[in-house]
Amino acid sequence: MTQIFEFPTDKDHYTPVAKLADVQAAGSLLIHKEKHTIVLFYSDNRVYAIDNRCPHMGFPLEGSTCKDGIVTCPWHYARFDLASGGTFDSWADDVPSFPIEIRDGEVWVNLAPPINLHTHQRERLEDGLKQNISLVIAKSTIALLDLGVNPAEPFQTGLEFGTRYNKAGWSTGLTIHTCMMNLLPYLDTEDKPRALFQGLSAVANDSAGAPPLFPVHPLPNSKVDFPTLKSWFRQFIQVRDSEAAQRCLVSAIRSGANSKEVADMLFCAATDHRYLDIGHTLDFINKALEALDTVNWQAAEPIIASLVSGLADASRMEESNSWRYPVDLVAILESAFEQLPTVLSAGKSRQGTWSNWDELVPILLGEDPQAIADSLLNALQAGCTEEQLASVVTYTAALRVARFHTNNDFGDWNSAHHPFTFANAVHQGLRRVPTVELLRGVFDAAMSVYLNRFLNVPPARLPEPKDSVKNPEELLQQLPDLLNRQQQVNQTGQLVANYLYSGGSAERLMAMLGKMMLRENRDFHVIQEIEAAFRQYSLLGNTPAGIHVLVAASRYLAAHSPTMRSQGQTYQIAYRLHKGDRLFEET
Repeated sequence: MTQIFEFPTDKDHYTPVAKLADVQAAGSLLIHKEKHTIVLFYSDNRVYAIDNRCPHMGFPLEGSTCKDGIVTCPWHYARFDLASGGTFDSWADDVPSFPIEIRDGEVWVNLAPPINLHTHQRERLEDGLKQNISLVIAKSTIALLDLGVNPAEPFQTGLEFGTRYNKAGWSTGLTIHTCMMNLLPYLDTEDKPRALFQGLSAVANDSAGAPPLFPVHPLPNSKVDFPTLKSWFRQFIQVRDSEAAQRCLVSAIRSGANSKEVADMLFCAATDHRYLDIGHTLDFINKALEALDTVNWQAAEPIIASLVSGLADASRMEESNSWRYPVDLVAILESAFEQLPTVLSAGKSRQGTWSNWDELVPILLGEDPQAIADSLLNALQAGCTEEQLASVVTYTAALRVARFHTNNDFGDWNSAHHPFTFANAVHQGLRRVPTVELLRGVFDAAMSVYLNRFLNVPPARLPEPKDSVKNPEELLQQLPDLLNRQQQVNQTGQLVANYLYSGGSAERLMAMLGKMMLRENRDFHVIQEIEAAFRQYSLLGNTPAGIHVLVAASRYLAAHSPTMRSQGQTYQIAYRLHKGDRLFEET
């Protein structure tokens, strides 16, 4: 339960601070009392007391213009009601005001004014999202978490806002938001509000200026069963009719479809076509499902419905030249899909015995797409589970990043990146609903890895274990400086490998990589890469494969560092304001 902090307002909290005559003579007077710096204003025969620090950027309000009960900060011209401290400018925030009593010619101030901090900060977060004001979002996020609020609460605020005010539906902002929430368990305590801030500000940026999305209502008094709704949904996605598909989906939810059935409905439609929108579509679906898990599937209808337009409109790789020529990959896949029920049935009794991971990897990284499809089928027939198969394909996708040669064009980093995050989404999805339809995504991921084989010609060397380092933590402390310089891709990968092979803590490494990611300006693909790598390492453990995945993520991060870091500057201002630092006052 969220704890609400309220301050009492009885007269015992009043304290004398100045002579009334002095305030009248000066017009405004600065006082210091019990760690407060307060400015008293005399206006229209009344005395007012407000905090001297402007809540916008921390500049002092002493010397501000005061007229008609309104004080105007001389620095950025934020305006405040003297009586309540309420701002007339949403980017500024309210300034704390203090109740006044005049006793025997003295000004008495109540230093503990009544305020519900939780309600105020929640409202300010909503203001920041609506106005797309990063500083307001940062300040409210820091304050809410400092109050002990569960991070899921501001996360849900951003989730619901982003799905309501986003004409294009679920996109990069909401995916970043969910990635950041998923990353919280890996981060140092001090970095958790920074991650949440970046996710929330990404949502605000995506939603800026967008009108509210009007919901599609379910079929009236529908008695249609789930299999029929699922079939209709797939048909409507096939012909790109997003409105009809959306109505089927919300009808299924309203009629009681559970979370696995909803996931199955979405994943089936997403894998009826090949590698939709170079993997983004299925990744968005997976992230939306993970977001709903975080908020216990509250507001499921609008959140799930936000996926439909992207699913219907996505580019389909069976329509692309690269998947059809010079080798018809789609034909190879369709043939493999026809065999899936048979090989799954044959392999079911052998599940738990498959151990040919090392033999499968070089085939998946090879030059023969038919051999790749056959090897996946053979693995399933030999007892490999759907989840195991997804895991090994995701690993090979990570190897494309880990072995990406820096002589490649910089833009090709994303070509290596997309199959990895797509494969991770398929893997996470199969852990949720291990269906034969979603299993098709594993084959799609394998073909996308095949198509990127040129990125490893020649391959960058995987970092090998060097002489054991006596104190691996010294290596970890070198990482920030390394990422302050450009073109440190291979050096970063080697450092990460040396650290882990020397017995360094993977938890501390991931916390450090998260910290380094958060200090850079927000980048969608970097955030995706880090989050997917951490999820994969959590499943692989401290194995060579797990180490290679973190090497891949660290190399990708290094390739995209350093940046201007303006978002970090905004966050740092918000953090110092929250701590009470007088940023622009002389001491």
